[in-house]
Amino acid sequence: MPCAEKGGFPTFWTTCGEGPRRALMIHCSLGESGIWGGIARSLAGALTMTAFDLPGHGRSVDWDARGEMSAVCAEMAADLASGAGPVDVIGHSFGAVIALRLAVERPDLVRSLVMIEPVFFAAALRSQPAACAAHLSEQCAFEAALAAGDMTAAARNFIGQWGGGRPWESFSAAAQARMAQQMPLIVAAGPALYDDAGGLLEPGVPERVDIPALLLEGSNAPQIIPAINAALAAQLPRAGRGVIAGAGHMSVATHPDEVSAQVLEFLAEEQTEKQAPC
Repeated sequence: MPCAEKGGFPTFWTTCGEGPRRALMIHCSLGESGIWGGIARSLAGALTMTAFDLPGHGRSVDWDARGEMSAVCAEMAADLASGAGPVDVIGHSFGAVIALRLAVERPDLVRSLVMIEPVFFAAALRSQPAACAAHLSEQCAFEAALAAGDMTAAARNFIGQWGGGRPWESFSAAAQARMAQQMPLIVAAGPALYDDAGGLLEPGVPERVDIPALLLEGSNAPQIIPAINAALAAQLPRAGRGVIAGAGHMSVATHPDEVSAQVLEFLAEEQTEKQAPC
């Protein structure tokens, strides 16, 4: 699908699957819509899925610092989710935070939430600050590289934290250069992730997301991820948790079958709950 205006931003998206339920897939920072390929194949019988590229990613237009990034991304997601009834929203990492923001701001559009390792650091910083020490140390090194203008060092640090164990040296020179150029996108996401720019943690707000939600994490996830998921699960009224054995942060790419199995189980349980008599 060629780029078209979504949320006021030129956006690339694609649709796949032929299932009876509509779903929206939101990828991670430095990723793109194609990262959902393995999961989409497994879910094709259950879902008709739309995946799109966030600003500055894939085939969407470069980020122009127009507005707060998570707000722009949520508007894009809302445009794509609009249509015949609410959709199941599946987000990974930064995309999972956008999924949550969409559910808060447009509850009419979201039937259920699957959040795979949401990097919503504010949630853990407020509830389990001790679990955040390792991440904050790494973040200091990342910010030092940015301050020095060394985007390659910043990208190497970011991949070290969030690349799911894949070494920086395994990426091609072109991929390394592209990720270095994308570091301003990581900075632009900061207000949403660290300062809760969207107000998603304000008193009473998470409790309004009264829909089935699943919080997934890899067993080898960064330490801060279980703290984030625990904090969100404690506030979302109908949230459950799951673990992908042997996976790091990039389980959507490295363990698509295992992620899909948990998503399918979650959707089946949600359908059973919906059909249960009062």
